[in-house]
Amino acid sequence: MIRFLIILTTVLALITSCRSTRKIQTAISVKKDTVTIQPTTDPHADSMRFIKETYSRLLANTIEFETFSAKINTDYQGSDGKKYDVNVFVRMKKDSIIWVSVNGALGIEGMRLLIDRDSVYILNKLDKEYQARSIGYLQEVAGLPLDLHTVQQLIIGNPVFLDSNVVSYSTDGSMVTLLSDGQWFTHLISMNNNDHLVLHSKLDDVDELRSRTCFLTYSDHKNENGVQFSTNRTISVTEKGQLDIKLNFRQYAFNETLSYPFSVPKNYKRKQ
Repeated sequence: MIRFLIILTTVLALITSCRSTRKIQTAISVKKDTVTIQPTTDPHADSMRFIKETYSRLLANTIEFETFSAKINTDYQGSDGKKYDVNVFVRMKKDSIIWVSVNGALGIEGMRLLIDRDSVYILNKLDKEYQARSIGYLQEVAGLPLDLHTVQQLIIGNPVFLDSNVVSYSTDGSMVTLLSDGQWFTHLISMNNNDHLVLHSKLDDVDELRSRTCFLTYSDHKNENGVQFSTNRTISVTEKGQLDIKLNFRQYAFNETLSYPFSVPKNYKRKQ
């Protein structure tokens, strides 16, 4: 369950596109010791301009918030083949805190999680245990280079591990896809061609020994006060095993006054 919570708040992905992809080459040709810039009518220059404009529009859709809360109906299946259906309540304050409560089918809270800039706190109400870890625990459990900011961006629905080093693109008129090479992942991200909302994302680990791939799809965008928010998402993480998650945001709100209750009962044992 702990790994599920961390993965739930940290993973994104995309369905692989089978469209043909045009490689982008530099519009600079070298002759002896001089560098000549090709005319702007060069098709590669046009492609680079298209990529720059598309990337800028993608960034322009970044969701800004001060606080965020949500009730998420969550279905997931772990590598053990077991299926679970839980309600996850999330509260966040930007660059400050993430509070998560997990409730079972009968509405009984089984676990509570608190993340701040430095630490991760876990309250296991079923086993009457608690853990206090450094923020590095996120990376330890999820196997991803995570911090508080990155996790918040994942929850809110903003792209992460997105690198400006875009090496190729494809388009079919209704959708445009960018492929970027980053330090940690090769990231294939697709958006619609009208308002550039992210629909799919796929990350492949640059470390081939990991053979790790993360997939995420975004659908059912709702416009609330000018914010386009995806209310249905699917996540699939594959490495040695596979974890599949479906998220349905039943309720959500931006910029309300929130509390983040977290206390450890005296009879709870600390788990090392």
